[in-house]
Order: sequence, then structure tokens, then C-alpha cells
Amino acid sequence: MNTTRTLPALALAAAALALAGCGSGASDSAEKMTSYSTRQAVKAELFTVPAEQMSHVKVAAVETTPLGRTLRLTGQVAYNGFRTTPVISAVGGPVSRVLVAPGEHVQKGQSLLEVSSPDYSQLRASYLKAREAYHVTDKNYARAQDLYAHSAIAERDLLQAESDRNQAKADLDASEQVLRILGVPRPDALEKAPPSPELPLLAPFAGEVVERLCSPGQLLQAGGTQCFTISDMSSVWVLVNIYQNQLAYVHPGDTVEVQTDAYPTVFHGRISYVAPALDPNTRTLQARIVTENPGEKLKKDMWVTALVQAGKIENTLTVPDSAVLRDTENLPFVYVLVGENQFGRRSVTIGGTQGGRIEILSGLKAGERVAGDGSLFLQFKNSLQQ
Repeated sequence: MNTTRTLPALALAAAALALAGCGSGASDSAEKMTSYSTRQAVKAELFTVPAEQMSHVKVAAVETTPLGRTLRLTGQVAYNGFRTTPVISAVGGPVSRVLVAPGEHVQKGQSLLEVSSPDYSQLRASYLKAREAYHVTDKNYARAQDLYAHSAIAERDLLQAESDRNQAKADLDASEQVLRILGVPRPDALEKAPPSPELPLLAPFAGEVVERLCSPGQLLQAGGTQCFTISDMSSVWVLVNIYQNQLAYVHPGDTVEVQTDAYPTVFHGRISYVAPALDPNTRTLQARIVTENPGEKLKKDMWVTALVQAGKIENTLTVPDSAVLRDTENLPFVYVLVGENQFGRRSVTIGGTQGGRIEILSGLKAGERVAGDGSLFLQFKNSLQQ
């Protein structure tokens, strides 16, 4: 036997056994450390509340209840198109005076500005001529009736006098209607009023002057120059965008609560219109909400949030609002009761809230019990035990 070759082989075999033994010990050690860490993690998740302190915590069951579906939609405030109108001058001429400014409230028939109008002067003169002509023909007709009754004139003369009177009356009525359309409420008062080329531009209805588009001295074009915009701000529109997955839950007539960061007030409205087609760029559908605006707090182009009550979600897991807390990363979690007085922290996914209860989308099962009122006490106690 060759001892020179045998000794190195034995040495190699012994080294291999030694290495195998070391590897087995390292593996056992790693398993023990992992098991210890797992036990420590489980131990950290659960904490015990002394029986005498359980009175600070109100335990509530995770219940399956119907929950109202609330959609949060963003939108902008716009003028109510049915209560907003441009004010356009019906006559041409330079503006002599502007009588109102943006932000002022006006009444129906109130003068907004005065126009020095040659058109008005001509129409006024035509009316006065027609009025005078009617007075003359009316007297001639009355005189012709008297003469015909005494057989002093022929019937043809009577009929001619009557025709002249009727034509003059038609001319007078036409001139009077033109002046009324221009905003002259009592054309008959012009006969005694001093002659003036100035014609007031009247407000068509009561509301707020939200825009002024003319200045003194500006030349107005009859029927073509917009001078003001008036809107009744007691009611406004809120235009919101609806995504495709929300379309089935939004209908005309649904009630809406409108909120804004500017005020703590909640404004109430109702969906009045849903567009028939989606915007091809945003893939959203626009809806119009008619919203009451007490105090005229909502202003045009203000960003708001609209909460639409869109039916109910059946068999929804819910817990009290007080049961859901937030961690340092603003993620929601609850404390679940395990045993009699042990609690474990569990992350959850939440949905809508209504009537003091909040929807749980994942993380809990029906029948489990969570800490409701007093959950903040558990959060403080848990932080002390960690």
C-alpha cells in the first residue's frame, strides 16, 4: 500500500466532514433566528389591555349593511345659463353715461346707461307726428259723422274720413310699439317731456351685473354691441366630469351636495342634465348641476367637489368611523379584538362613508370585532408597548 497517496486522501475526507458539520450548524442557527424573529413579530402585533382599562374601549362588530353610494366629482362653477343674459343696445350712438358697475344688483327696468342716439330722436319725432296725425283724423271723423247725420256730406266722404282715421291709428300704434321695444315705458309722456336724444338702456330682469363691456363715449352699434352681462346669482351651475365607470350611477334628478375649500357651507343641488357624448380627449361625460347659492358665495370658475348620492351598495362590510385610524403614511388601519382583551393592528382598504359608518373594501371579515370609540387610546397604548 502506498502511504504517500493514502494520507492526502484521508485528510481531504476529514476536511469535507468538518465543513459539512459547520454547514449544518449554521443552518440550524439561521432557522432558530428566523423562528425567534417571527415570534417577536407576532408578539409585537398583539398587545394586551388590562381588564380595568377595557372600559375605555368600545368594541364594535364588522357588519354587513347596505350603504349609500356616494360619488365624489370635481367641477367648476358657472353662471346659470337660464338666468343669465347679455344686455345689448337696441339703438346706435355714443354712450353718454354709465350708471352701474360690476358687482351691483339691479332691478328689472333699472337704467344701466344712457345713449345719445340719433335713431331714437328720429323714432321719437315719428311717434309725435303719428300721434298728432291721429288726433286730427279722429276729429275729422267725428265731424264727418255729424255732417253725415245731417245729410251735409255723402257717405263716401264719411267712409274716407273713417279710413284716414284708421290708417293714422295704425301708424300711431306701430310708432308706440317701437318705442316700447326700445325701453320707453310710456310713449305718451314724450309729448310733454322736453326733447332729448338720450335713451336709457334698461335691465331685462333683476340680478347682478357680472360684466361691463362699454365705457362713456363708446359708439354703440344698434343690435350688435353688448354692454353688460346680468346674472341671477341666487342659483348657479356646477359642471362636473363623470368617468365611464361611474355612468351607471348618475341620473338626472339625483341630489347633490356641493363643497368648496372657500367655505364650510354645504350647498345643495340637483343634476339637471347629462351630456349625450363623452369628451374624446378626457374620456369623461359632463353633467350639469343646478345649485342653490345662498349669500351668492359660489363664484364663477370656482373649483368645487360634488357628492352625488347614487343609490345603495348592498351587503357592504362597514365599521364605525371612529374605528379607522391613520398611520404616519396616512394609510388606514383598525385594531381587531383577539380573545378577551388582546388587540392586533390590521391594515384595511376603505371606501365611502355614510351615517357614521365607513365601507371596508378589504382587510376584515364579517363578524370580526374592532375597537370603535377609544381606538385612539389603543394607538397610544400600543406605541408605549413597542
